[in-house]
Amino acid sequence: MMNLVFKYFPELTQLQIERFNKLPDLYNDWNSKINVVSRKDIEHIEERHILHSLAIAKILKPVKGTAFLDVGTGGGFPGIPLAIMYPECTLHLVDSIGKKILVVQDIAEKLGLTNVRAEKLRVEELKTKYDFIVSRAVTELPVFYKWTKSKISDIERNTIPNGILYLKGGDIDSEIKALKANINIFEINEFFLEPFYQTKKIIHIYKA
Repeated sequence: MMNLVFKYFPELTQLQIERFNKLPDLYNDWNSKINVVSRKDIEHIEERHILHSLAIAKILKPVKGTAFLDVGTGGGFPGIPLAIMYPECTLHLVDSIGKKILVVQDIAEKLGLTNVRAEKLRVEELKTKYDFIVSRAVTELPVFYKWTKSKISDIERNTIPNGILYLKGGDIDSEIKALKANINIFEINEFFLEPFYQTKKIIHIYKA
């Protein structure tokens, strides 16, 4: 049971509840074959991966058809939890490691997620534009912004500006100072009370 997810998102539909409840077993099964989630984290997958990904859903209720790109998705975070949470949006999950994309494709298929596309490629190869680019601490913020800023759509349709929603913890002051963009910082411990989130943040980066 996804007790933490249901605690913080009591409005979920029955289908969303069923999909979230299937995630731990699907990841445990894959983790027994390849290292998708670190061994120390797999027993805390709800808190450290699924709910962490869903912090984005506390700051954004996207309109129907909003397009997301998840860069360096790894085993599908934050993309897979967001795809469950946002069934009327599209999520394109990319990673340079092929075996991780196979995991994402299998999990999306087993959950019946038709709004997910997972591909093995680098973000530089993409020509498409997206409303939001999401990621979890793939690299330093200035580097990530340089990689991805050309992929952000200029057509605004949501309550927050199009841009990057980056999940990161720890001291990011020097990275923030080096960014040539507008920034909002959301403290995840204002949404979720568990100690794990004490230093975790969502950094919303959008064009100046």
